[in-house]
Amino acid sequence: MADIRTLHQSLHQSVASKDYPRAAGLLSKLKLALLEHNALIPSHDIPAQALIQARDILEVGAVVSIHLNDEAAFLRYYAQLQPFYASTALEATPSANKNKIAGLYLLLLLTKNNIADFHTTLENLPDGEDDAFVRYPVMLEQWLMEGSYDKVWQATKSSQVPSEEYAKFSQVLVGTIRHEIASCSEKAYASLPVSNAKQLLFLESEGAVVQFAQEREWEVRDGRIYFPVEEGEKEALSSNRIIENTIGYAQELETIV
Repeated sequence: MADIRTLHQSLHQSVASKDYPRAAGLLSKLKLALLEHNALIPSHDIPAQALIQARDILEVGAVVSIHLNDEAAFLRYYAQLQPFYASTALEATPSANKNKIAGLYLLLLLTKNNIADFHTTLENLPDGEDDAFVRYPVMLEQWLMEGSYDKVWQATKSSQVPSEEYAKFSQVLVGTIRHEIASCSEKAYASLPVSNAKQLLFLESEGAVVQFAQEREWEVRDGRIYFPVEEGEKEALSSNRIIENTIGYAQELETIV
């Protein structure tokens, strides 16, 4: 498997230099080579070293797919890795990257609000929550269930993010939260000051607030955002609780309205 070794080394060099398009091209060649050597699916008939190499190639592929924003490719790599993680032929040499890949998958499930599969996956990770890569999405999921969106946002902005790949998924998650808060705000209020909406929506500037408002077809005038008025009186319902949790760390809710 000399050709595979050479391509494998080139793959790691491409990732180290962050040349992810080149890495993707090398991965296509490597997967074909693994298929020709029957090493794409683990078996006791294949030398353990070849299986370890194949597993590493697929793990690198999963990481590269995230950098290329290719969700479908990541899911394919994740599925291809599961037989390697479950293989008894590799029990003596467990992967050091298994929990990293699992944690990224958990984050993806959070961005899709797929909580059922999130918990199913977590249950199949014995002692996984003791690992920083798994603990991070578990922590975010708990805060999401509480409606503590400010904690989620703070976590995505701090050193708590375990790796660069996690930061990419975290930003997608923040975007999902931002739109959910926006929907709650539309139901809870007739209008909000732009300055307060900036904090509420976790945006970096008032200009970003105006751009976001335009995307949502909100009216902006005289320093305030005016939400579309629906028939009947606006009801706060549970939206108030969510918003209170979100902006509580910055200021009291009464200063907004």
